[in-house]
Amino acid sequence: MKASSTAGKLKSLLEAIKSAEVVESRIKLLSDLHELDITEKSDVATLVGELAIFWEDFTCLDISQCMLNKAILHVAAKYLDADISGCAGEFLLLGIKASAWSRKHLKMTVMSNDESPEEEHSDIFYQLLLDVLCYSGASFSALTRNSIPNSKELILTTENFILEQLNLIKDSLSEIKRISVHGSEVQKVAQSVLDAVIRLCKVYIDSVNWDMHSAKSEEVEKAIGNEVAHADHVINVAKYTVDKLSEVGILAANDGGSLVNVLNLSWKGVVTVLQLAKGTLATKVNVAGVIINLILLANQSLRRAAQTWSLPLKEAVSAAEAKRTFLPIKFFLINAVRIISQYTTEALSVYKEIAQCVILISTLTIYFSNEEFLKAAGEMLVEVLEPSSFHLLNSIINSAHVKLEQKFQFLEWLFGCKDNFASICVAFYSNHDSHSAAAALFSSSYGITGVKMLLVGQVLLFLNLLKSSSDLEDDVKLWMARMLPWVIDILTDEYVYFASLVLQVPMPHASNPKQEFVYQPFFHSILNSLKTFMIVMSSSTAWYDIEMFLLENLFHPHILCSEIVTELWSFMIRHATVDAGIDIVEKLCSLLKCTASPESLVSPDSALKKLARSICTLVSYGSEALADHVYSSVNGDVKSPRLSISYTALLMEGFPLNSLSERTRSIAKEQVITEYFAFLESFGSELPTVGGFGICGAPVFAMFASLRSQQVSISDAEMKTLKFLLAIIYKYRESSEKEFKCIYRRLLGEVLGIISNMKHLYSSDEMEGVVLELRNLFISKPSSSAISDSLLFPCKPNLAYFMAGLGHIELADSEDNPKSSAVWELYHILLREQHWAFAHLAITAFGYFAARTSCNELWRFVPHDAALSFDLESGNQADEDRFMSELKAFLEKESASLVTKSTADHLQMLAKEGKMLKEIVQQKMKNKPAAVIFNPMEIDEETAVNKKRKLPDGISKGVELLQNGVKVMSDGLSEWQHNPFGFTEIHDKFLSHFSRLEDVVAYLVSLTNNS
Repeated sequence: MKASSTAGKLKSLLEAIKSAEVVESRIKLLSDLHELDITEKSDVATLVGELAIFWEDFTCLDISQCMLNKAILHVAAKYLDADISGCAGEFLLLGIKASAWSRKHLKMTVMSNDESPEEEHSDIFYQLLLDVLCYSGASFSALTRNSIPNSKELILTTENFILEQLNLIKDSLSEIKRISVHGSEVQKVAQSVLDAVIRLCKVYIDSVNWDMHSAKSEEVEKAIGNEVAHADHVINVAKYTVDKLSEVGILAANDGGSLVNVLNLSWKGVVTVLQLAKGTLATKVNVAGVIINLILLANQSLRRAAQTWSLPLKEAVSAAEAKRTFLPIKFFLINAVRIISQYTTEALSVYKEIAQCVILISTLTIYFSNEEFLKAAGEMLVEVLEPSSFHLLNSIINSAHVKLEQKFQFLEWLFGCKDNFASICVAFYSNHDSHSAAAALFSSSYGITGVKMLLVGQVLLFLNLLKSSSDLEDDVKLWMARMLPWVIDILTDEYVYFASLVLQVPMPHASNPKQEFVYQPFFHSILNSLKTFMIVMSSSTAWYDIEMFLLENLFHPHILCSEIVTELWSFMIRHATVDAGIDIVEKLCSLLKCTASPESLVSPDSALKKLARSICTLVSYGSEALADHVYSSVNGDVKSPRLSISYTALLMEGFPLNSLSERTRSIAKEQVITEYFAFLESFGSELPTVGGFGICGAPVFAMFASLRSQQVSISDAEMKTLKFLLAIIYKYRESSEKEFKCIYRRLLGEVLGIISNMKHLYSSDEMEGVVLELRNLFISKPSSSAISDSLLFPCKPNLAYFMAGLGHIELADSEDNPKSSAVWELYHILLREQHWAFAHLAITAFGYFAARTSCNELWRFVPHDAALSFDLESGNQADEDRFMSELKAFLEKESASLVTKSTADHLQMLAKEGKMLKEIVQQKMKNKPAAVIFNPMEIDEETAVNKKRKLPDGISKGVELLQNGVKVMSDGLSEWQHNPFGFTEIHDKFLSHFSRLEDVVAYLVSLTNNS
């Protein structure tokens, strides 16, 4: 009776509402209807269906009509908490209608408020908007409690309802700042609705058997009935939710901070829905677009921060400010990583954008850390963003779902081509010209901006990847091992060279909790990363590629690359087993013996000298057993010319005698001293040679190198060395043959170096005669028709060392003293040399002398036309005050702090130096001889040793012509007088190349004679 009575009252009230013509009457009747307690689902369906019809879709805002719609929602919302199965469609249709109306009038209300605010009307509307949103949230909760709809009509209605509600939320949040006092309430309710939508998706997705759905077929479809239709409906719901949540997330990110809660909720919702679907949404949802949106948001935030902080700053950016800036970016990256972990295939379609993001973060690490006011920002970036960016990178290269070829494609694009990558990378960051965009992004006080700064960041990223290589699979490690030549090649870029020597990299400080970061030079970071990678690869099959890389670059023409490779060799020797170290060095020693020749021993750039230098470095880091093995390998019982040359080359390059075992060390040092004095005693009318190779003075070379490295000390009470020096000077003057003159000149330079390391010789009576003879040798008298011999120039560096030692002897200030006059004149020729390297050497020698000499009138030692007296701009006007300022700076340098800060001139010099080194490398690589393939040939081993074949006449005649041509050129060089400005650049280059030409021709002559 009660149910029928309620149904009757419902029917009469609905008819009364339909017939009522006044809005206020309808509102009163709806209030009565709200008091009615309806329990039957059919009656509830009738009620809500009629309420949707009652909804007023008026054009202009009217308070009474707004109140009517508010009353309609009030009545319908009463029944949403109950079971709405069987009548859900009516509730959803009402929600669709209310949302569509609210979206239209939201725009109208905001626009009308901007033009002529009517507080009462807008206030009523915003209250109604809140009711619509609350109704939406309650509807989603009701759907969550019910099963997935079965009918196609209800499925379509549900999907339209979800889409309409999400659009309303997006529109409401986009106008949130223009909604007066109700803005915070609208935002709060919108968040609750979004949360309800996400929970609905979770319930829907969990209710589907995705394994069965993925195996969709006719048989399966018949077996599971509506399961397939349910799954398609759930996929559509998830798609609408992901798409709209992404749009809301972008809106909240661009808001500027007031929608932080919405930002977190929306993107976490996107990730939750995509993860719950376990990859099944890939065909419906644009997952790649979602990933790109997250990457774009991260990049935009980074760019804004960099551009803001690149402006002239008056105070440092605090760590707290930097952290606030970076935390949202970390949020974007983490969510991108979570999505990529399940949708790796989709992520591969946007691998370039992912690569660009991690490069930008790596670049900003360098950029921030090296700006005075941005160090805290750099540290926060390392702490907050660097781990997330690495997770982003590893989400592809460490994924089991990515094919190896795809990983290589990704890495190749990331590190393959520096020029193409940089331009593409910058173009992605801005719609403007790539180079101007990069310049605006990075305004570095160090002079590295734009694309070049991105290049440095690219290198840092690769180094960090090397350090974490233990987590990578073997094939990726192998690829990285084969990419090591790329690192060496990119270091030859003048800006990367500049950056590696100047810039600093922040590193977390593990041992000191109070100091979270320490800064190390970029160069050290390069070495540490490569060493770490070597350790990781030591037990890998790719170790062969590491060894080949080290061997191929042992003599790299770029000084920085050569130093790095040498340090890596040393690191390997330091930590390898004794047997492994001996095996490595044994191979190098075999190669050393093959390259041994008389000419290569005296050529500083020869393969013999470079190889000997490398072996000495390696031995200095090895064990006693390693040093003994090398020593016995080149200085064994069986003597041969090649062994003698090899051993001499090692001694000349500073072979570490102190690394030998005690007994071997004693023998080796005694041998150096004994052979040296034996050579001095045998130096007579005939020039002694070694093994028919024409090597003269090997013991002298060995003695000078050993003294210079302070590995031996000798007492020369009989002044044999000074007498030997005088004998060389006499023979040099008397000799007319160029070959002998060249040998005497080399000996002269070595003996001057030996004396500079034997301070007790300076106090001998013979020293005055030596100084006078040197003056006569190096300085031509005006009355003499002879000219200064330009070939003596290579002796001048050791002459400078010799002259520095004269500060330990007594010198008179009188012009009548021959010894003092000779010293003045010798210093005059040293200080006049205008080559930059020699000018530095000369001022160093003179500074040492000036700090220790007893002479008071130092001005006598400085000529008016000293190189450092000339101004830097024109180089024409000499100023004695300038020279004295340079000397003062040198004398003060000994007590100065070793910690220096790079100046603008220093940075400019490094950049210029890097460019010159790059040009040298390019030139040498261009002239690198092509590999020659030889066909194997059968040789009669028994007769091949002693059998000689006659060379073709053309070769013999050609070599003879070359020899004669070199002699003519040598005579011409001897006649080349000093110009008014000293040695010109072209003259120095000519001498350098001519010296090499001499070595090559001499080697060809020896080959021809032996054949």
